[in-house]
Amino acid sequence: MLPHWKNLSVIRKVVQLACFIFLVYGSVIIGFYAADKLSRALPTLACAYDAKTADYCVLIPLQHQMDHRVGPAIKAGQVTLAILIPVLTTLGTFLILFVLLNKAFCGWVCPLGTFQEFLGLIGQKLGLKRRDSLDPKLVKRIRPVKWLILALLVFIFPLMTGMGFTGHELGDPFCKICPSRIMTNLFNGNMDELRIDTSTPGYMVWSILADTLFGLILVIGLTTRQPFCRICPLLAMHAIFRKVGLVRLVKNYTSRCDKCGLCAKACPMDIHEIQTSKEKDILFPDCTLCGRCVEFCPDKGVMAMKYAIIPIKVSDPQYFKHRNKAQKVWEKANLRQWFINRKKKKDHV
Repeated sequence: MLPHWKNLSVIRKVVQLACFIFLVYGSVIIGFYAADKLSRALPTLACAYDAKTADYCVLIPLQHQMDHRVGPAIKAGQVTLAILIPVLTTLGTFLILFVLLNKAFCGWVCPLGTFQEFLGLIGQKLGLKRRDSLDPKLVKRIRPVKWLILALLVFIFPLMTGMGFTGHELGDPFCKICPSRIMTNLFNGNMDELRIDTSTPGYMVWSILADTLFGLILVIGLTTRQPFCRICPLLAMHAIFRKVGLVRLVKNYTSRCDKCGLCAKACPMDIHEIQTSKEKDILFPDCTLCGRCVEFCPDKGVMAMKYAIIPIKVSDPQYFKHRNKAQKVWEKANLRQWFINRKKKKDHV
């Protein structure tokens, strides 16, 4: 059996849990004022609506800057460097942080990503019938959604609000539907973000959409891997800058690569191109750098996750053998199977 300290997925779960605790309850640990000054451009869904958070997601300041600074400046015809500096500072901070971990912010740090993975674990342990992968045609139809959300809800609608074309309910539209806003507050015992806001028709619509989206994630997440990650606008932002990050995912293509398909099957984001790609750089736009494709590649040295030029994990047949065995044991252990085995023992007696 593979020792836990050598199992990349176990290591990742420990890191995810630590990041979840820090980002959701961080100000309790380091103090509110210190947390407020750390950064307001973390490349992950750390929610400012969470009073105990240790950081802010970059999408929050971007929406506010579009609404309160850039939009009014465009309307007045006075777009100056002073107006753009806060936006550039936010993007610059985001980029610096992103360079350090690249898209691993999604697969290792994001609290909402962690929450979805633990939903999947709960579903698996309950013995629910899971969808290991989505149909490739469905995946292709879903992929553009994250770009539309990024463009419309993070930039265009807030800009239009700042220019006076739309009401205040469109000033930060993504935050109004972001499931991380509801999730992190629920973990703090705050139910306020789950309510329906009836102050105006616009706010009511957004709050209903938010509650519906969060409910869908709860239900779908039990049987389908990473449902919201597939349409997350931060994944789109990450995709834009992924070439500059230090964490890389590389492949040394061989004639065996497009035959077994284990890497594509292991990918929680259903990036089937991993299997067929002949390019060395396989850090695709939807990748979250979870490393599962490297873990489940049975060929020595074919796939690797690297930090700059330093290997983090390289595919290895011995590791694959033990990892695959551990995965099967893990998947077999669930409540449904436990009840079946228990019934068999009773019938046998």
